[in-house]
Amino acid sequence: MTITRLLARPMLASIFVVGGINAIRNTEGHAVKAKKITDRIVPLAQRAVPAAPIPTDTTTLVRINAGAQILAAAALATGRAPRLSATVLAASLVPTTLAGHPFWEETDPQAKAMQRLQFTKNTAILGGLLLAGVDTEGKPGLAWRARRAAADVRREAKQVAKDARREAKLARAQLS
Repeated sequence: MTITRLLARPMLASIFVVGGINAIRNTEGHAVKAKKITDRIVPLAQRAVPAAPIPTDTTTLVRINAGAQILAAAALATGRAPRLSATVLAASLVPTTLAGHPFWEETDPQAKAMQRLQFTKNTAILGGLLLAGVDTEGKPGLAWRARRAAADVRREAKQVAKDARREAKLARAQLS
């Protein structure tokens, strides 16, 4: 792991550890803010995966989200499954941001500006998480390997076809 990754991952993860701990300590306050979002997302999730035991209690969902953030942040900070943990953090950040910083609902210009700033900050963090989620640490990713294998197969097939035509031409020349 490069020094950049060694430093950047814990820095990126730190906000989620702090935020997750804060959400666990103040679950009720976060649940009030999250209610608008959970009331929309839970029915969609239940329709998408009817067999999954999806909790409907907002407080429980806030605790689950906080726990997921703390665990994924710890994994990202320590370099354990960094792509998966960054993806989990990105997925948990979207509803957290929508619930926590709805600047479009604010009427006070100062409060609206502060919420917009926090919303934008979370959007920037989301960008960092998306980059961390696709970071292959300089090693070829699965998609690159698949494209490379397909190109190799095409090249080999062309060579086999060329060799077969040459052999057929030689065989015809020997017969005549």
